[in-house]
Amino acid sequence: MSTEQQEALDAILRQAALPIGSDVNEQRRLLRELTSAQPLPPGVTVTAAELGGVPTAEVTVDGVEPRHVILYFHGGVYAIGDAFQAAGLAAQIGRRTDARVISVDYRLAPEHPYPAAVDDALAAYQALLERGVAPSDIAFAGESAGGGLAVATLVNARDHGLPLPAAAYVMSPYADLTLAGTTIDTKSTADPLLSRELLQPRVTDYTAGHDPALGLISPVFADLSALPPLIIQAGTHEVLLDDAIRLARQAATADVAVTLDITPGVPHVFQAYSPILDEAAAALDRAGQLLSAHLTSAERVTA
Repeated sequence: MSTEQQEALDAILRQAALPIGSDVNEQRRLLRELTSAQPLPPGVTVTAAELGGVPTAEVTVDGVEPRHVILYFHGGVYAIGDAFQAAGLAAQIGRRTDARVISVDYRLAPEHPYPAAVDDALAAYQALLERGVAPSDIAFAGESAGGGLAVATLVNARDHGLPLPAAAYVMSPYADLTLAGTTIDTKSTADPLLSRELLQPRVTDYTAGHDPALGLISPVFADLSALPPLIIQAGTHEVLLDDAIRLARQAATADVAVTLDITPGVPHVFQAYSPILDEAAAALDRAGQLLSAHLTSAERVTA
């Protein structure tokens, strides 16, 4: 693994970081510019669709004969980003799991605060089941806020009596909107992208008067019992490192099978930089193998 790659990526991200104090529309514009400068991987096709009345982006990869479906939740602190901007990373997961990926374009705050994202995520999953896709053929995945939303959707689906997917893979999950994790402060210098100052205004936008410690907002505080296996990845150079660690602990305490995979020296959602970071491709490979194993195991159980 290359220190030079890590240092080069850190420099790129510090230059591209969203300015503290910028409003949500400016942050959306800057993120669009950043993602539009990164072309999709070769052989990846993205098509607009919908699930349960919720817009989606369907991601297919040439040469992959889909055996499974990944329901994907994009990041962006519940206020920026969209399903299409996440297609490149989503495709990397689809390629490694022989899956068609459906990226959910859930509504964003502040225009649509909690519980809009939670409602949209559940509606998309329920519609997927109603179309006849077996839960054993479905896995959830997501990065940052999408990682938190993936876990919240598992909790929400369980509480609504829905059958649960085979597994979930979350990258750098944003799982505590109270911002109580110790690494919010201890990793502030190491993290090239996020900070308490950048996150706090968007917390207010999303929670809109609701308690940020609610389990469907901050799944580190949720009852995670009876959830399917979780694969949680994070880097040591991110302020949300403690979210990943505490989410894994909460899952393990609830008797959930959980894999916590921490990579040193890499930033928030480092998997998105697999073309230029060896650690990213390796982490995606590990997660893909685990996800595939969980999907195969779930198929056997339900066969």
